[in-house]
Amino acid sequence: MAAMARTRMHADEIHTDVDLVRRLIADQFPQWADLAIEPVTSYGTDHDIYRLGDHLSVRLPRIGWATGQAAKEARWLPTLAPHLPLAVPVQVAAGQPAEDYPFTWSIYEWLPGQNANGTIRDLDQAAADLAAFIKALRRVDTAGAHPRPPHARGGPLAEHDEGVRRSIAQLGDRIDGAAALRSWQESLEAPTWDQPQVWVHGDLLPGNLLVTDGRLSAVIDFGGLNVGDPACDLQPAWNVFAGENRRRFRDEVGADDASWLRGRGWALLQAVIALPYYWDTNPGIVRQTTHALTQVLADGSH
Repeated sequence: MAAMARTRMHADEIHTDVDLVRRLIADQFPQWADLAIEPVTSYGTDHDIYRLGDHLSVRLPRIGWATGQAAKEARWLPTLAPHLPLAVPVQVAAGQPAEDYPFTWSIYEWLPGQNANGTIRDLDQAAADLAAFIKALRRVDTAGAHPRPPHARGGPLAEHDEGVRRSIAQLGDRIDGAAALRSWQESLEAPTWDQPQVWVHGDLLPGNLLVTDGRLSAVIDFGGLNVGDPACDLQPAWNVFAGENRRRFRDEVGADDASWLRGRGWALLQAVIALPYYWDTNPGIVRQTTHALTQVLADGSH
């Protein structure tokens, strides 16, 4: 695999490369020092990923806000995984900061597959498969979960109102701002979640869905894992599905009108917040979020 270009996306991000990973492995996990190291091409924004041999991967935060994710996954994924119908990451080791790298980092089992951008063979089947994952996640006992922090995934859309309106203004004529504001207002006015909080992944975008042989096989990147309103996990309706398979997804997951509107608001929120931030630095994110926003704005209330 050719070395991937490292696009700087954040003002204070940390640069990583194969040589750094080789030093970290040699110093902290010498049992794996002889394994090949290859960068993994991705348009992810929080971590750099390297394949380590045939069966492992190394995950290094690029930015300070991503440093708590590995600990969250180590705490909760072993509890969640037995209940879920798709594979999730399995952490095998936690690395410590070093002289030339300031963050904790982690080693995982390698999960095969491609991301879900254009790789799913049967979107109707995928709608059922992903809905089954979401429903299974919701059923897992939330005992011991930390309270949801303000502005985290699964909370009220109103927490994000100021940021959404600011981002729409920043985007100017790059999007249909008036239509985006109308759609956002509809979602804000939907009845809020008044049931017990449930587990939510929070970031079910195509880059976090792995596809093997044309079928969904795994869900990764649980940095947004929280307990709250499950509507935020309806985002695939506009990021992955369309038409009949979108309706299949809604039917399978059992979303009522209010949840559907809130879910559409989450899809819009994620898109308009990401677009101005990554417009010049991450064309993959821009393509995906532009597609999602187009789908949201073309969608009726129901």
